[in-house]
Amino acid sequence: MESTAATLEETAGSARYALVALPVPLRRTFLYSIPEHLRGEVVPGSRVLVPFGKRRLTGYAVSLHERPGDDVAGKGIRLKDILEVPDARPLINEEILRLTEWTADYYLGSWGELLKAALPAGITETVVTFILPTEKAALPGAEESLTGTESEVLSTLLEDGEIAISDLKERFGARKAARTTGKLIEKGLAEKSHRKITAGLRPKTRRTVRLVDSSRQADLSAAQKKVIDQLSNELGEEMPLAELLEKAGVSASPVNTLEKQGALEIFEKEYRRDPMSGSARSYAPELILTGPQEMVLGSITSAINESGFKTFLLHGITGSGKTEVYMRAMKSALEMGKSSLMLVPEIALTPVFSKRLRAVFGDEVAILHSSLSRGERYDEWRRIRDGDARIVIGTRSAVFAPLENIGLIVVDEEHDPSYRQHEMPFYHGRDVAVVRAKMAGAVAVLGSATPALESYFNATSGKYELLELPDRIGDRPLAQAEIVDLRETFSEEGSDPVLAPALREAIAETHAKGEQSIILLNRRGFSQFVLCRSCGETIKCKNCDITLTFHKGIDRLVCHYCNYRLRTPTACPECESRFLYFLGEGTEQLEKLLRTEFPTLKIARVDRDSTRKRKQLEKLLHDFSERKIDMLTGTQMLAKGHDFPNVTLVGVVSVDAGLALPDFRSAERTFQLLTQVAGRAGRGDRPGRVIIQTFHPTHYALLHAKEQSYEAFYEDEIVYRRRLNYPPFTAMASILVKHADIRFAAETAGKLRKAFASVDPERKCSTLGPAPAALSKIKGEYRLQIIVRSANRNVLRKTLNAALELAEKNGCEMRIVHTEVDPVNLL
Repeated sequence: MESTAATLEETAGSARYALVALPVPLRRTFLYSIPEHLRGEVVPGSRVLVPFGKRRLTGYAVSLHERPGDDVAGKGIRLKDILEVPDARPLINEEILRLTEWTADYYLGSWGELLKAALPAGITETVVTFILPTEKAALPGAEESLTGTESEVLSTLLEDGEIAISDLKERFGARKAARTTGKLIEKGLAEKSHRKITAGLRPKTRRTVRLVDSSRQADLSAAQKKVIDQLSNELGEEMPLAELLEKAGVSASPVNTLEKQGALEIFEKEYRRDPMSGSARSYAPELILTGPQEMVLGSITSAINESGFKTFLLHGITGSGKTEVYMRAMKSALEMGKSSLMLVPEIALTPVFSKRLRAVFGDEVAILHSSLSRGERYDEWRRIRDGDARIVIGTRSAVFAPLENIGLIVVDEEHDPSYRQHEMPFYHGRDVAVVRAKMAGAVAVLGSATPALESYFNATSGKYELLELPDRIGDRPLAQAEIVDLRETFSEEGSDPVLAPALREAIAETHAKGEQSIILLNRRGFSQFVLCRSCGETIKCKNCDITLTFHKGIDRLVCHYCNYRLRTPTACPECESRFLYFLGEGTEQLEKLLRTEFPTLKIARVDRDSTRKRKQLEKLLHDFSERKIDMLTGTQMLAKGHDFPNVTLVGVVSVDAGLALPDFRSAERTFQLLTQVAGRAGRGDRPGRVIIQTFHPTHYALLHAKEQSYEAFYEDEIVYRRRLNYPPFTAMASILVKHADIRFAAETAGKLRKAFASVDPERKCSTLGPAPAALSKIKGEYRLQIIVRSANRNVLRKTLNAALELAEKNGCEMRIVHTEVDPVNLL
């Protein structure tokens, strides 16, 4: 993709053509003509309504031109006109144009899809095609020459007046509706109409009353006096009408009368939908920084002051005060007139950090994540675009927030795989954040107690500057960890207990002292799979190559990939045997067991199943911090970023499943999870304890997690990566070919493999496959995988571009080809 956003643009008034990026899975832009009445309105970053085949799409003007270019002019191609410019002001600024262009180019994605993803969900208009009858259709005898289906469709149109083509397809079937409406249009009995349908996103307004003349006191009724008195007591002498009626205890009649008399003014006023409106603002005391914190902060603020690009990796152990450093650095940036962006990996962490930021910076803070309502997200996005909020905190997609004059970008828990977008458009939020900092001449700070191996490698090789916080605040010791060998427990008890005796005893001791605990099991549901004792079959999803998980709360077997659900069987579907085993404990079963073992404890479960309702997770974490809950049990959602001073025990029921995953990062992820969750213990005045249950007690990831020594783990893991030529010693791409027909998928994958052989005869890249992916079928689609690796990143990208282009020319169906550059997992 050649660079267009960064080129010198002609003035909008003289430009006659525009390159438009469309939200379709194509890696190219499209040239459109700007009609005379729209010249001056179309500028880079404008949304534009354009014809595209038989559809009308909302795209994004990315560059303007006075001439169409030799490739168009020389062929005599007639360009289509831009139809409309929906917005008076462009929604995309120049910086986001350049950032999304780079992201689309690097990750081999669609620029238009990335631009759409950069805007608040629901803001983009869609164009719906309607079919309506003509005047001729209402004339007598119009239906005489029609077939039965044509007559039926025309009768529907005459009855409804018009109907969306999508509704016709649903009623009559896609092919029949398309064929029939085409015939009716040919015969002059129907016509098409296109209409923009918006998501209804607009500023929220409320009817508001303002006191205009308070001098009129004579001849007022008692109700009118109540209204005047209520408004006189209000700051600014105005308030929402509904609130005024409630507080004054009157009906609308006296208000309307006072408006007619000129004493009041009733008008529509915009009100912000504040996602933190229901949260109390906590007091944020000024903390005294430790010596290492002062040194780290000094390095960051000096770099911000120099107004040049720099990337720091802040490696600070759990509880070392990284968050305080982030906030002080943001404050320094704000004092220098610069804005700041902070990314967090999980929605669960945004309330925690946003409350602290709001306590310090007030309304200068905006929040962006997918759990906000569309209205809240839209209002926060507008505040950022208008410069009313200069500090933004959010999850992955907040990297595209329209902040101006960025001085600092913080990526907290930078190792977390949640920063990777696993659906098109693909991108990694952490890496895009570093690129955005480079484009803006800003400082990027990547923080973690367990950095990604690639990040730490970059820091030790000089690409990033390494900053360290080696000690906890107040010189508190790290929690003491111990490994429980479940093999010994099994031989002693004759069974595989969910909770080993050592963990049971530790839970009882902890709560006898009035302290709290966290018990981790990174598997949802009650039982992981159902096994027939008679025939040995497991019950699998009909759409995926995966066993169904038993969820007792809803009495269903559920697929965690496609959400297929099956009523819990009483007999084997294969042999009808009634001897079914429910094996492999999940968080639901663990919660039940803990409640049975410790009936006096208040226990809550934290996983995706128990926190689906909005703000449910925030309430659970708040109640736990207020000690209304004695124990939290759940998945990895508990492992990140939380600070509970009264937690002195962390129990890990099992991490063996994660270690067994067929992925070269499985050991790294296991070490990170264990170290992070261990860091939740002992953050207060009392020492912490961590108990890890496993059948693999000698695995190096577990041994280093026990000591909570990142450097020791890195030294072992980097040897393994170097020996097997895995990142960071090689650049990698994963190509998945996905289709419901395995033969078609295999044929397409074969064409791709031949394309790589053709463009890389010297084999500068190592190409493996195609072969079935580790998860060979998901959501009804078979998955074939090709892995491409190269020691040189530029060689990899050139090879990928050339091979994909050649495969498309050779008739390869690219819509089923999904390419991930720098994949975070190979499943």
